[in-house]
Amino acid sequence: MSLPPLPNEHVPRRFVVLRHDSPRGLHWDFMLEAEGSLRTWALAEEPCGPLSCSAEQLPDHRLAYLDYEGDVSGGRGVVNRYDSGEYRVRQCDADHVIVDLAGGRLRGRATLVRQGDQRWSFSFASSGAAASG
Repeated sequence: MSLPPLPNEHVPRRFVVLRHDSPRGLHWDFMLEAEGSLRTWALAEEPCGPLSCSAEQLPDHRLAYLDYEGDVSGGRGVVNRYDSGEYRVRQCDADHVIVDLAGGRLRGRATLVRQGDQRWSFSFASSGAAASG
């Protein structure tokens, strides 16, 4: 699955991280708003920094997941919001996605590097300026 680039503009866009308890196991869905949908990766570990873990690229999701919590249709588990906020693109090409996150929990740089077809590595480095709330 190829990844169309995120817009390399300096306009903030929305992101969400959902804690997804599913039949395949617990993971975190990292979702970036882009061109009418959410680019999505399933993270193997909770995205608190500093962190490096494996990630699987998933099909784009509907924008409704920016605000959704609850049961996922088709018996695919339950999602709860872990964090949300805005992001800015620093770099985006077929093999790298680097964004700066400004969320309630996640404030810092998230980096995705392609490792294979749908396999990526995810890393997060906190800016140390966590938001309260």
